[in-house]
Amino acid sequence: MRQERADSAGGKENVSVDEEAALLSRVAAEEKDAFEALYRLYNPRLRRFVYGVTKQLALVEEILDDTMMVVWRKAYTFNHSSKVSTWILAIAYRQSLKALRRLGQLQQTEQYEQEDLPAPGPDDALEQLEMHKQLEQALGRLSPEQRAVMELTYYFGYACREIAEIMDCPVDTVKTRMFYARRKLRSSLAAQREAI
Repeated sequence: MRQERADSAGGKENVSVDEEAALLSRVAAEEKDAFEALYRLYNPRLRRFVYGVTKQLALVEEILDDTMMVVWRKAYTFNHSSKVSTWILAIAYRQSLKALRRLGQLQQTEQYEQEDLPAPGPDDALEQLEMHKQLEQALGRLSPEQRAVMELTYYFGYACREIAEIMDCPVDTVKTRMFYARRKLRSSLAAQREAI
């Protein structure tokens, strides 16, 4: 089974689950070139995921480094009971929550600025920018756990069972977090529309 992965240039890189496991085995044997390859493979996904959970641009690089340090040190503990991606995202999730706790979070989240908005016309660009801003604000009102569930579901395409493994919680907890996250988003976006 081959999975498509976004590379740092925005393209797709095909890597099978078995190839990822083999790469992690080489990391466990302390092969630096394997670690560099794994880092390049996961960097874009981890950046997206960590920002999605924390909504703190200033934390992303630190959490990414902490996550990959744990991967380097603990690669030998990977037991093949899940996919490599599930194992690595679980580490990133725990590192994200740890960083938020250290900050005494939940602080106000930074506004995410998107620089590459397609601009067919000034009105369309303004409307898209406003919609993006409203969605980011609504996502910022969710708890880190709810944001993680939303990111893992809608951006990464994970199923509830895999998300439960990543977040180290029961599947029903994932479903409950998703339910409340969707409800909160609907309510928040509706309130924002009414305010306009």
